[in-house]
Amino acid sequence: MKRILFTSTLAAALAAAIFMTSNNVTAAPEGAPAPYRHVVLFKFKADAPKEKVAEVVKAFAGLKEKLPAVLSFEHGLNVSPEGINDGFTHVFTATFKDKASLENHYLKEPAHEEFVKLIKPVIEKVLVVDYVAH
Repeated sequence: MKRILFTSTLAAALAAAIFMTSNNVTAAPEGAPAPYRHVVLFKFKADAPKEKVAEVVKAFAGLKEKLPAVLSFEHGLNVSPEGINDGFTHVFTATFKDKASLENHYLKEPAHEEFVKLIKPVIEKVLVVDYVAH
């Protein structure tokens, strides 16, 4: 039962991320390299202050301005009526040229490392899924 719930949760999260990105950023033209999507879901601790949650959201969105490897960024709250989000409330999607851009010009950057330090006290769970857009 847990496996089915996890699979359903992951499927719902991916569907939401794909829907969100498909509305603003299209897949690459035929023959061009496909964009690399980085989807992050947060489940905040129950006692996380609303102000701190807002600070985290603002800081995550601010990474696009600090890190040129981020081609596009969007975020939103889970609004699914299905109730199978496993407590994940916030969805973030960043688009990169390719996997190397994410690995070499995002994950290892000081701005990203500072962001990770900021979220640790208020995050209960994180789910990260990367995919190549088709």
